[in-house]
Amino acid sequence: MGGAWRRARDRLRAAGIESASLDARLLAQLAFGMSAVQLASSEAAEADTAALQRLTELTMRRLAREPVARILGEKEFYGLGFALSAATLVPRPETELIVDFALSALDNRAAPLFLDLGTGTGCIAIAVLVHLPRARAVAIDLSADALATARTNAERHGVADRMDFRRGDWFEPIAANETFDVIVSNPPYVAHAEIDMLALDVRDHDPHLALDGGTDGFDPYRVLARESGRHLPKNGLLIVEHGAGQWDGVAGLLSRHGFVGIIRHDDLAGLDRVLVATWPGE
Repeated sequence: MGGAWRRARDRLRAAGIESASLDARLLAQLAFGMSAVQLASSEAAEADTAALQRLTELTMRRLAREPVARILGEKEFYGLGFALSAATLVPRPETELIVDFALSALDNRAAPLFLDLGTGTGCIAIAVLVHLPRARAVAIDLSADALATARTNAERHGVADRMDFRRGDWFEPIAANETFDVIVSNPPYVAHAEIDMLALDVRDHDPHLALDGGTDGFDPYRVLARESGRHLPKNGLLIVEHGAGQWDGVAGLLSRHGFVGIIRHDDLAGLDRVLVATWPGE
């Protein structure tokens, strides 16, 4: 088995895939039905023909730049496993910043309620709910398939009874008088013309509905800036992810619509990534 996964690694490495060694091990674990420990202790064992064929097929998918997480059907986020579907993005580490700030903002409230716009896998809302058992969330997505995936993940982590899943476009499913302590969102923020220039593992495998932010990438932020204040109490927070280099534009939109105390937070690469803004009240 050791020789089989190393051959897969070498093929991936020759194709320029930087994570070739880790990817090959993960694919081998899936193909052979083994844990990492079992694979490591079975170096000299012979794999059966069906398992070897399976590894070859999985390797070909990775060579076509399908992300390993999509091949595995799962991605870890905030220490939790999340099932994926064709309608959801693969959760990314930088998005964990939203969870950090949401937990901090909600922790001092007796019965916190927050809104997750564009929930996708549900990873943001579910991570918050797992770590804050008294909280509740409303999760919205335009995609019925994404909402189904989010519900599956919520049930898996035991928080489905504290989530209200609603299908719709941004604030469309929210009643005029509904308010939330915090609104979180990781919206589409890629400019339409730039989608074709994205890395193949994103361009060819992530749903464009979750990527396309309109002509300039700011369409979702215009909606958030215009509508969020109607659903936040005084000193309520809006916490959003944005693309690197978009801080000034997003902050400007929010400021013009009345938000104050707008704070920039960089990711581990030092790039502007998450924005926290305060609604001062009417």
